[in-house]
Amino acid sequence: MTDTNSTERPTVLVPVRVLDGDGIPDGVPELLGNAHVVVLGYHVVPDQTAPGQARLQFEDRATDRLAEFATMFEAAGATVETELVFTHEKQQTIDRQIRDHACHAVLVANATRPPERVLVAVRGTIGSSRIARVVAGLFADTDAAVTLYHLAADDESDTDAETMLGAVRDRLVDRGMDEDAIALEIGREDGPRAAIADAATSYDVVVMGESEPSLATFVFGMAADDVAEQFLGPVVVVQRDP
Repeated sequence: MTDTNSTERPTVLVPVRVLDGDGIPDGVPELLGNAHVVVLGYHVVPDQTAPGQARLQFEDRATDRLAEFATMFEAAGATVETELVFTHEKQQTIDRQIRDHACHAVLVANATRPPERVLVAVRGTIGSSRIARVVAGLFADTDAAVTLYHLAADDESDTDAETMLGAVRDRLVDRGMDEDAIALEIGREDGPRAAIADAATSYDVVVMGESEPSLATFVFGMAADDVAEQFLGPVVVVQRDP
């Protein structure tokens, strides 16, 4: 189910444990209504069970659930494709799908209301073009207000931080976002994970860049999960340039 316009949209991977009772949280389809969504339905099988054997047993039920999820995203305006994988290695599977579909970001899905305030955690200028593509792709045609947030280092001046954030703002404006809808914020708290989670409490969505070589490890075992657990809203993790 691929749309010819999908290349103009940011591609976002949405992993779902398709046979373990996971669903698509409220508000997530609307959040990704302007994206090209890859719904990855995965099921981790025991080491002693061959993935092919599990597929023979559960494929029909899993496929039906994936079709339901795809319909939800399409109804919200997204273009959608689905992948069903039975695997021994969850993280390797997710990494492979990121590469195969050239995903710009991965969603750590929590329920959300229609996004009105978006926090974008910016670490530096590296990767800012991809962050700008994802943020503008998702929110340029909405009324959401975006705050670019940077946790400054001890030896980093406010002027340097503002210059860096201003460059990201310019990229968003170039991609069609209203400059008046973009605010800049500099933090100086200790502990970046806690600081981002604290800053996010008054926002509906967090967008942040990955910081580890393996995006799957980062998303499902490190900072993004920490933020998602504290923030309780969806976290969009932008992948590094390949």
